[in-house]
Amino acid sequence: MQLGLIGLGKMGGNMAERVRRAGHEVVGYDNAPGKRDVDSLEALVGALQAPRVVWVMVPSGDPTRQTVSALKELLEEGDVVVDGGNSKFTDDKIHADDLATKGIGYVDAGVSGGVWGLENGYALMVGGSKEDVAKVQPVFDALKPPAPQDETGASVPGAGFVHAGPVGAGHFAKMVHNGIEYAMMQAYGEGYELLAAVDLVEDVPGVIASWTQGTVIRSWLLDLLVRALQEDPGLDDITGWAADSGEGRWTVEQAIEHSVPMPAISASLFARFSSRQDDSPTMKAVAALRNQFGGHAVKAREVEDPA
Repeated sequence: MQLGLIGLGKMGGNMAERVRRAGHEVVGYDNAPGKRDVDSLEALVGALQAPRVVWVMVPSGDPTRQTVSALKELLEEGDVVVDGGNSKFTDDKIHADDLATKGIGYVDAGVSGGVWGLENGYALMVGGSKEDVAKVQPVFDALKPPAPQDETGASVPGAGFVHAGPVGAGHFAKMVHNGIEYAMMQAYGEGYELLAAVDLVEDVPGVIASWTQGTVIRSWLLDLLVRALQEDPGLDDITGWAADSGEGRWTVEQAIEHSVPMPAISASLFARFSSRQDDSPTMKAVAALRNQFGGHAVKAREVEDPA
């Protein structure tokens, strides 16, 4: 089948290549001239045969909203727009309702796999009607990982792909996935810090590498931590500043709205906020209070000698 793909960055470019390797035609558009196959959205739509499938893989928020709005004016009844970025699930119904006024379908696709997806495949969580998902299914099949096998050699159904529900369900599932990812990374980071803080353990990278086989905490994230430590054993070349792209915040917001306790994910989100403070106001207040009620010592800020 044909696929129009808008956004050919690290993820989008690799996704286009994986879909091509599966035998499908991809017409790509990007703001960067060196990456694109056509020079405009109009040309992209014109290069596709109806019914068209156009996958949007641009940053969430205004870039995605503007792209979907532009596609509404260019596409026709029976076409489908797929948002494969990390959009907030509440945006999906707005997009779907707007496109529906012209009979254009909409599918939201949560995509996980990062820069490794070209070779390993992408885990896909999609939302939309059965009819619209079916129009995109050949592309989903090309992008998802090969089906794993159970102990009998039979393929495990459903692994790497799920039609999670109606419009919005795909991005909601990806949001929760990323919230869990926050907590897992935080736990690995804290474990690494404790190992590195004691004199007893002489080979911290070796300990972490030993966990990748036969333990209950093995995972792809742990493999990536091992890789990072192989490249930089003391992690001396990076700072402890960690961004958040939105999904962790949204997960915690939904936990509050639905009264679902999420202490681990919430703490991992707040830890990222703390990572951006060289001199945390919170901890200064805590130190001051400890001094006030218990006489505990405080560490005064060092002042340079003007001489």
